[in-house]
Amino acid sequence: MRRIIKNRQIIEDYWQHLTDDGELPANPVIVSLARWKQQRSVLLERGEPVGVRLPNTINPAELAEDLPKLAVVALEFPKFADGRAYSQARLLRERYGYRGEIRAVGDVLRDQVFFMARGGFDVFELREDRSLEDALEAFGEFSESYQPAADQPLPLYRRGR
Repeated sequence: MRRIIKNRQIIEDYWQHLTDDGELPANPVIVSLARWKQQRSVLLERGEPVGVRLPNTINPAELAEDLPKLAVVALEFPKFADGRAYSQARLLRERYGYRGEIRAVGDVLRDQVFFMARGGFDVFELREDRSLEDALEAFGEFSESYQPAADQPLPLYRRGR
């Protein structure tokens, strides 16, 4: 079983990423947006939590109506220099009020996790060649954040510090 960082802790991941032609197992799954659109009712009738993997080229508005049904939205980072998923996470949290799990998948690096968490991510799937323990330490590198963000809607001056 793969390990991930969730809510700033390393845990075992019980979610399974499915390909578009993979068989549905009897446990929680994360499927592509295309599979979700084709098999929404089948996926929901299973009675298991379901998540959708959203490419960073897709507007989260496409999932807006379905968000209450989804336990996870996995946002893709295809490469380090492509940060469009940061904007998707902020939109999901702030515009659409999504309170489920937002998962960073793909080329997720240690130096990004603190900023991803500020944008609304709460789960991080690092590549196999990356250290979860090292990435976990990144959350403690900044003692305070001045600006408002998804994880702290008030700027520092409004927090009475």
